[in-house]
Parts: sequence; structure tokens; C-alpha cells
Amino acid sequence: MGGSTRAGTMMMLSYMVLFVLSAAPAAVVGGRAALRGRGMLDNGLALAPQMGWNSWNHFHCNIDEKMIKETADAMVSTGLSSLGYHYINLDDCWGEQNRDSQGNLVAKASTFPSGIKALADYVHNKGLKFGIYSDAGTQTCSKTMPGSLGYEDQDAKTFAAWEVDYLKYDNCNNPDTSPQERYSKMSKALQNSGRNILFSMCEWGQNDPATWAASVGNSWRTTGDIDDNWGSMTSIADQNNQWASYAKPGGWNDPDMLEVGNGGMTTEEYRSHFSIWALAKAPLLIGCDVRSMNYQTLEILSNSEVIAVNQDKLGVQGQKVKSDGDLEVWAGPLSGGRVVVVLWNRGSGKASITANWSDIGLKSSDVVKARDLWAHKTISSVQGKLTATIGSHSCKMYVLSPK
Repeated sequence: MGGSTRAGTMMMLSYMVLFVLSAAPAAVVGGRAALRGRGMLDNGLALAPQMGWNSWNHFHCNIDEKMIKETADAMVSTGLSSLGYHYINLDDCWGEQNRDSQGNLVAKASTFPSGIKALADYVHNKGLKFGIYSDAGTQTCSKTMPGSLGYEDQDAKTFAAWEVDYLKYDNCNNPDTSPQERYSKMSKALQNSGRNILFSMCEWGQNDPATWAASVGNSWRTTGDIDDNWGSMTSIADQNNQWASYAKPGGWNDPDMLEVGNGGMTTEEYRSHFSIWALAKAPLLIGCDVRSMNYQTLEILSNSEVIAVNQDKLGVQGQKVKSDGDLEVWAGPLSGGRVVVVLWNRGSGKASITANWSDIGLKSSDVVKARDLWAHKTISSVQGKLTATIGSHSCKMYVLSPK
């Protein structure tokens, strides 16, 4: 594996340095003290990657208050909410084409006749949190409703009055001015709104937001939109990977929402999708219709051991550390000296993949307990390397605990 092994080792060394640097703040990760002095947005939110549901991937503009309420019900009845999926997020197309006479955003009367505040109340009464969508331009991406450009303070106060908990902020129909300036205005407006609102920046990675967005938002898109197919998902995983060192508690790289359960990939491909997103500390935002999902979809989304990797208090993004053509090793440090490893076969046939301890930051003499997070089985004593045979487009995911 020559050059790719050497590059992977250097990557591994870089995030093992992050392991050391991140260990100190981990002790205070429960509060804003963890963020101060680190150039992070000081709103105390997203200390672990946010989890929830978003309407866009499955429903696009076909949304109404009945469906949102049923989704909130389903998040509770399926047990997903108890696993940490707390946000119910409206995406584009929830508003009228024009503002009212006072310049306020208005819920679309034909689809949200009770208004957004009433919908937020319903979601909150389920023990969940409510999110909404706007845009750093003159119109949203669908062009069916106004954006917030020039109305940042007014819209932030409106969202606060509606008791919104989360804002996804898109980048369509903008005047080609600096996104740093436009997104910072909304960030300040949210901080001055009187309500603590998680700020999810959707600038599509065009201006390398990982390098500047930590003090502006709680997460920032590093890529264009995901599509529900293998090629899109794997490409986005690779694009997001390069920004791994910028993710920390309070601010996360966002490779877009989950497609698990939407039908464009196989169960094994969706399992790979979920595994890599969890390892990469991506926000886990379900994008399917949870009211009618099948058993395989629920099984993937409700794997508490994989979710625990995503929510690990150390908050270090795992990354690709070794590749040999389509055979890859992804890994990253976890709290307590543990390491997460994904052996990923992106090829068309079954293959054997090995993670050597030198690839993943362990000593050659280390003896570990290896927990298989999808088989829910433990290998009690492994030394030097971990090898498994992986099917096409499949993966195995382990947490290694040194003895």
C-alpha cells in the first residue's frame, strides 16, 4: 500500500495529536466552558453532533403540519427519540411567497394553517425540539418563500417568538457577497434573539467554511447536496474527510443529511453510510419517512452502539487512514483510550481488509478487546492487527478497548 499507507499514518498521527489536545476540554464538555477560548460559537449547543430528522430528503416541498405531527409521534413511538434523535426540522417551502405588511415571515396557510408556533408547541409536548429553515439570500432555494437577507434580526426574533430550537440556513439566491459576512449577521441575530437556537450553516462547502465557521455556527456543510445513491454518498464521505481536524464539540463538519431508508441504496450500503457518518462525527439527521420505514431501516438508525461512537464525549472526528484501491480503513480515537475502526469495502467483490495497529495509533504490543458494533459480538483478545472479510459495498465497525 506504499504511499497510501504512509499518508494514512500521517493522518493518524495528526488526529492522535488532536486526541491529546481534546482530552482536557472533554472534562467540561457539559457546559460553555468547553467552548471558551477555542474560537467556537459560545451558545453551549451541539456539544455532541446534533441528532434528529429533516423533511427535505424524502418530502422536498410536499410538507404540511399533519405530516410533521405524525413524524414527531413516530419518532417517539419507534424509540428513536429516546436514542437522542431530538430535533424535528422543517426544511424549505413552509412559508408564504411574501412577507406580511410588517415584514414578517408567514407560515403557508394552505399547509400550516395552525401556524408555526402551534406546531412547535406540539413537537415540544412530545419532549422533542423544533427546527426551521431559512436562507442567506433574497429567496429560499425553492423560490417559494423569502430568504432572510436584510431581515436577519427580525427573522431571528420571529423564530425565537415561535420557540424554534434550530435554524438550517441555506445559501441560495444570494448577491454573491461574502458568506462569512451574511452568515455572521444571522449568527449574531440568533444570539440576540432571546432564545438559544442551534445554527446549522448550509453554505455547501464552497468557501471552505471549516476554516472559519466555528465561531459562527454549530455545524457547517462541507459538501454539496447528497443524493440517495452509492456514488454520491461515497464521494461526499471523501470530501468531508479532508476537514476532519476542524471538528470539535460545539462545531461539526456536516456532509449532509442521512439517506438511510429512502430506497436508493441496499441495506449494506446504508449500513456503510451510517457507520461512516457516525465515525466522522457528522450530524445524524434522518431523512426518510419514519412513519413507514421498514425493519432494516429502523435497525440501522437505532443501533445504540454506533450512535455512541458519534456522540462520544471526546469529540474527535475519525477519518480515512489507509486505502488500497477500494479497500479502506477509517479510524479515530474515542474517550477512555479506545479507538473506533471501520473496515470498508467499496469494491464490487468480497475482500479481506486488515487494520494494523500502526495504522490506527496503537502500539504493536497492545492487546485489545474488539467489539463488533453491527454483529453485537466481542472478540476478547486481539493483538497487532484486525482482519475481516467484507462483502461488496459493506463494512465492519469495531470499537477497540486496550486491556
